[in-house]
Amino acid sequence: MALLGKKNLPAIILAGILVSLLPEFISGQNCGCTPDLCCSQFGFCGTGDAYCGNGCREGPCSGSSGGTGASVADIVTQAFFDGIINQGTGNCPGKSFYTRAAFINAVGSYPEFGTGTSDDSKREIAAFFAHVTHETGFLCKIEEDDGASKDYCDETNTQYPCVAGKGYYGRGPLQLSWNYNYGAAGNSIGFDGLNAPETVATDVTVSFKSALWFWMTNVHSVIGQGFGATIRAINGAIECDGKRPDLVNARVGYYTNYCNQFGVSPGDNLTC
Repeated sequence: MALLGKKNLPAIILAGILVSLLPEFISGQNCGCTPDLCCSQFGFCGTGDAYCGNGCREGPCSGSSGGTGASVADIVTQAFFDGIINQGTGNCPGKSFYTRAAFINAVGSYPEFGTGTSDDSKREIAAFFAHVTHETGFLCKIEEDDGASKDYCDETNTQYPCVAGKGYYGRGPLQLSWNYNYGAAGNSIGFDGLNAPETVATDVTVSFKSALWFWMTNVHSVIGQGFGATIRAINGAIECDGKRPDLVNARVGYYTNYCNQFGVSPGDNLTC
């Protein structure tokens, strides 16, 4: 190892001065930020465009989508979110659980969500919330109706074995179901999906992350094939190919409504 000579001392002093001038809220390059701070593309915690803008890794990111200047946060406004959740009727547990802030926080962990052109971004966001609206009844349901009485244990899946006494029924914005989804989502997000599947119904950020995990794992890759392909990816075995045209048309109705709100064409191949 070469030792530094005296001629390098000014550079060392300058580096020390620059480090001392960094804002106090910056943490190390491994992030681990508190929920109210963004993890920047360089691995520091903070607020503002330098941290929450382009390249933001996690937290309440507001980075541009696909370099177009549009962002998920700009498209999913509080008014848009409220326009969905306020349509829930009766006693809606979701009204005191789901929040736009939690969604924006969760989407920061999935920077590929809503990427592409501005229109591509709007269509993907419209598609995501169309399915969320359908699955939860306007963000009303946190858990599937009578879910505890249903068996969502695939005993043939040895990678993610069911835990006795735990139910893997629908929870969250996309009603995550089955042990293999809970196990894989938990590993990806960082919660014990097999031993504590109820976390998806008690931690709102984990809840939105579980929906985004499912979306990015199973749906994002087919978004370019039209909205119908996203229906098939989510519930095709039950709804597509003429099985439940009423449910398919309901999803399409939400999607076209949200596309209209965003001022974008819904594209072709809407049904499955």
